Amino acid sequence: MAVRAKQKINPRGGEAGATLAELLVVLVIISILAVTAVPFAETTAQRRKEVALQETLRSVRQAIDAFHQDWRVNRFAKTEPAASANGFPVRMDVLIAGVDVALENGVRQKRRYLRAAPVNPFAAGEEDAWRLIGYAQLKEGDWNGQDVYDLGAVTEKEALNGARLSDW
Repeated sequence: MAVRAKQKINPRGGEAGATLAELLVVLVIISILAVTAVPFAETTAQRRKEVALQETLRSVRQAIDAFHQDWRVNRFAKTEPAASANGFPVRMDVLIAGVDVALENGVRQKRRYLRAAPVNPFAAGEEDAWRLIGYAQLKEGDWNGQDVYDLGAVTEKEALNGARLSDW
């Protein structure tokens, strides 16, 4: 006696399985989901870069302020070559290399204001990633080459809120 394999029978009278119409409906639904997910992913990536830029700018500005505060309270000599006449670092790498400061107990110790060079998430490379701003200079124009009072990102992109990233 031969054993016959059980086949699922479709209530409509045929074998069980998906019809071409059902497959097309599923394909359309997946396409709609993909079309809506791609812009969301791009927006999320943009937002992540903006947050990274804000954090970088904040930490560098805090480092510049800490350097200036140490200069103001005479933790290092006013004639320190790493500081300008206005008390700001003469180059960005001064914040990384640090300066010898006097602690409250009179001991001198090297203080580094940044651990590493700041990274601009919108720049293609490290060269020309930042626009340096000197103390005696307006926001417009070239860096005066005397000190680093502030910095801005070199990019033509706009933030999600419409502001220019270079103006942050």
